[in-house]
Amino acid sequence: MTLTPLMRSALVLGLMSAVGPFAIDMFLPALPNIAASLDATVAATQGTITFYFLAFGLAQLIYGPWADQAGRKLPIYVGLVLFLAGSIAASLAPTITMLVWARVLQGAGAAALMVVPRAIIRDQYTGYEATRLMALIMLVFSVSPMFAPLAGAGLIAVTGWRAIFGSMAIAAIAAIVITATLQPETLPKEHRVAINLRTIGRGIATLLRDPVFLGLTFVGGFGMAAFFVFIASASFVYVETFGLTPTQFSLAFTVNAMGFIGASQMAAPLMQRHGALKIILVGVSGFFTAMVFLFALALMGFASLGVIIAGLIIGFAAMGLVIPTTMVSALDPHGDIAGLASSLGGTLQMVAGGAMVALTGPFFDSTPTPMIGAMALCASITMGLLLFVLPRARRVIGAPQV
Repeated sequence: MTLTPLMRSALVLGLMSAVGPFAIDMFLPALPNIAASLDATVAATQGTITFYFLAFGLAQLIYGPWADQAGRKLPIYVGLVLFLAGSIAASLAPTITMLVWARVLQGAGAAALMVVPRAIIRDQYTGYEATRLMALIMLVFSVSPMFAPLAGAGLIAVTGWRAIFGSMAIAAIAAIVITATLQPETLPKEHRVAINLRTIGRGIATLLRDPVFLGLTFVGGFGMAAFFVFIASASFVYVETFGLTPTQFSLAFTVNAMGFIGASQMAAPLMQRHGALKIILVGVSGFFTAMVFLFALALMGFASLGVIIAGLIIGFAAMGLVIPTTMVSALDPHGDIAGLASSLGGTLQMVAGGAMVALTGPFFDSTPTPMIGAMALCASITMGLLLFVLPRARRVIGAPQV
């Protein structure tokens, strides 16, 4: 069977983009084991996620402009080499502090695999086709939340948590080979923009003055922040409060991810039929309602494992409609600085997510209520931001193509 150009791009970019989520999802079942092995507190162990996200976000400010100057492939190679080095360092880390620094290096490398593929998409497609490609990429790298935690749990059982980082190093090498052999350069030399602090400053100023870009970026960003809170807390809640084994936690995590994965595949056709803003509004409303209702149940003492999983499936499914649609809609008006816009948007989203994990971490006690409360707070911020940006976005984003 011959793949269409869109399907081929989805496969290649999806496999590359999976490296970053792979470094998070495979790692999750090991958090309690790492805390015990390195004699670290829960908060210190969560730092391996928080600082990964912060490095992941801040490094995107470098990769975006660099990708606009040097083309798309060189920054990917450099990012993968950094990720490879961080993976090796993490596998050898003797203390939680060294592990956190290794994760910073991993995050700084993985950032290239977030920002550059977005710019590659914008090089080739806009509107409906871009959203469809983004959703297909999510389908390809959805293998990460479906199977990475199970793979991590298996490695823990057989060889211990350090082998997880060895497998991440192998994934980085595979991604380097995929980039070299299957991913063409999509930014011709004549379209490249020299790195210039004045030009970058002017581009950033343009983006920061655009309320639609900022609003849609943070709508997606605080939706993603709820995922980050879940990622940082779920293994402790599921294992320590509900007594799940690492394998059982991995299965529960996979079930939670299914709602997001399924809904993200509906985003493009629904956007084409109803328009981006309507889909974003429906998705954010569903996310807000699900998380606030789940938090109310938790406060009343009804947050059983089954209730939590069901509520998160609904909430994450709603966000599956929002995240690919906001990503594309925020970038569409800024094709001339797609790399910079992608990097700044990614930085703002990751910093927002990391900040929410850090701010809510002190309230975490391995019980479900603080985790769900933090996620409900993210949902409330997302809803407020959308209501603010919606009137302005309606003047910028056109009607659906039918």
